[in-house]
Amino acid sequence: MFLPLTPLHFLQRAARLFPTKTAVVDGARRYTYATLQERVHRLANALRQLGVGKGDKVAVLSPNSHRMLESFFAVPQLGAVLTPLNYRLTTPEFAYILEHSESKVVLVDWEYAHQLAPLTSRLAGVQHYVLLRDEEPPTAPLPAEDYEALLAAASPEPPPPVELAETDIATLNYTSGTTAQPKGVMLSHRACVINAINYIVALHVRPTDVYLHTLPMFHANGWGGIWALAGLGGTQVCLRKVEAQAVFELMEREGVTLACAAPTVLVTLASYEKARDYRLAPGLRIGTGGAPPAAAVLRNMEALGIEVIHLYGLTETGPFLTSCEWQPAWEALAVEERYRRKARQGIAQLLTDVRVVDAQGREVAWDGKTVGEIVARGNNVMEGYYKQPEETAKVLRGGWLHTGDLAVVHPDGYIEVVDRAKDVIISGGENISSVEVEATLYDHPAVLEAAVVGVPDAKWGEVPKAIVVLKPGQQATEEELIAFCRARMAHFKAPKSVEFVASLPKTATGKIQKFALRERYWQGYDKRVQG
Repeated sequence: MFLPLTPLHFLQRAARLFPTKTAVVDGARRYTYATLQERVHRLANALRQLGVGKGDKVAVLSPNSHRMLESFFAVPQLGAVLTPLNYRLTTPEFAYILEHSESKVVLVDWEYAHQLAPLTSRLAGVQHYVLLRDEEPPTAPLPAEDYEALLAAASPEPPPPVELAETDIATLNYTSGTTAQPKGVMLSHRACVINAINYIVALHVRPTDVYLHTLPMFHANGWGGIWALAGLGGTQVCLRKVEAQAVFELMEREGVTLACAAPTVLVTLASYEKARDYRLAPGLRIGTGGAPPAAAVLRNMEALGIEVIHLYGLTETGPFLTSCEWQPAWEALAVEERYRRKARQGIAQLLTDVRVVDAQGREVAWDGKTVGEIVARGNNVMEGYYKQPEETAKVLRGGWLHTGDLAVVHPDGYIEVVDRAKDVIISGGENISSVEVEATLYDHPAVLEAAVVGVPDAKWGEVPKAIVVLKPGQQATEEELIAFCRARMAHFKAPKSVEFVASLPKTATGKIQKFALRERYWQGYDKRVQG
């Protein structure tokens, strides 16, 4: 017997086996799995009445909420394609994505109505806007139907079944490029299922887990946690905005046992002055990824009794590729070495082949020294970029997805990213890992956040520069931080200058945007000169 893999099965299982269990918490609202499934059916039927059918695109622009969560099940149930939008984008960027994706219906939270209001007369392809809200007035007038009114008028029964192939597209996730327009990553039902299974395994998900959505649901489908937690009958707690106090209050009140966040969010939580005042659930785990976490960040989180699980991947891979599975033998290592091991990207997850290869496509030696590019293949890899065959062929060449991440493989098979190909600083012919310099800076007691980029230099082509955010009430000088680094690494790797700033530019998931920092120093140059 063959049944196509689809993440829709996860909610079906939970509603059948745990109908009275709390599925979603969103402010004062609490829905059981039976109620969640009923709302999902109502949304699917409402969208069907609006003309949404198989293959149609339905975009959603919303912070984390129960309504956005519902869309992740309702839209694919029709064989349609969900397009989650990054709410930190600008109106012109929304215009491009909605036109490029050919979205037919847009679900928009009241807080972001002003971003789409100027587009309603321009976007001929969008046939309906649906406003997500309770009683809040939209931030701008929008010709939209009310979400709750649509659900109330729709049937709670399952919509007519749609024939699905597991290679059909479930979600279309747009990734932001640094110099080009965003690319639409096509993730199949099968890819979403494989990633949800790896999510469950890597983060040790249990039916008793209470998951806090600190990670935006739009980002690689919340890393697959929306489906994974439903599959095991866990509880999902929605959070519209990440603020340290709100996070800790929800963790304590709801007994949160699991969350996901970028390393910069971990920095925010670990540095919150009242963090130790809260009683957190024993065994609280936080999955992190998007950038290599510094050892100091891991150390600070564990001081709060929080286990950090390091994951690695890309939107193009659903997103997970590897996890840093902890080895019992590491317990005997010195403290600093333990944290260094935990900061590695780890080993390939189930049903995924991940390797580090040289320019000829040959696997590099497992010596912890030879640098190559991470490539991957498996059922979690995207079907391609929507309407961009040349870009698809470029990244999927040779039967492997090429990540653009440079790494080494240690003798135990664990992969460690040393930099993005574009973030490597080549100074006087020497390769400098910005990640290594940043990790050293994080060890300084006054440093809250740090980013290292290459800046132009007449002699060396480019040299490392550190952009640093200091902890509240802390002080440090440029000379002090440079000396700190020179005492701990080869002198050519240490930053040649340090700039202190109030904040660093980041993505919606908290990943530092180094390209935005580089642009400030390379303006006026015809090309990025490297030594």
